[in-house]
Amino acid sequence: MAQLSAGIAMWRRRGAAVEVLLAHFGGPQWQRRDEGAWAIPKGLVEEGEDLETCARREFAEELGVAAAGSLVPLGRIRQKGGKWVEPFALEGDLDAERIVSNRYTVEWPPRSGRFASYPEVDRAAWFGLAEARRKILPSQMPILDALQRLVTTGMPNG
Repeated sequence: MAQLSAGIAMWRRRGAAVEVLLAHFGGPQWQRRDEGAWAIPKGLVEEGEDLETCARREFAEELGVAAAGSLVPLGRIRQKGGKWVEPFALEGDLDAERIVSNRYTVEWPPRSGRFASYPEVDRAAWFGLAEARRKILPSQMPILDALQRLVTTGMPNG
């Protein structure tokens, strides 16, 4: 069975522009990548866990900030590797320079016998929707499409 993740696409208005908060993957395999190396904060839904609860937990774990406010479902997408993602939109604001992420341990380089700890997210930033389309994982592009529909029409899938 394919894995299911939930996450939050936080967005804000800056004049007439809409910006979305994206997180850059931490760890040595991502450190030199930029385009295609950003995503919404998200993570695996634990057994019996509510999707909104998971999305809020992952947001807090990856950014160090609680996600307060009403979440708006953006519809389910399927990523390239087969994982399903249930994204939610949240209008809000935070200082992307002050995030604090949880950490993970990985053997690096692979099969070297050396293990190191890295932040799951090494940075976050606000992007206008056009730039966000260049930065986000290609398989998460439908999240930006749904977010744009939501902020334009008030409906993520209409």
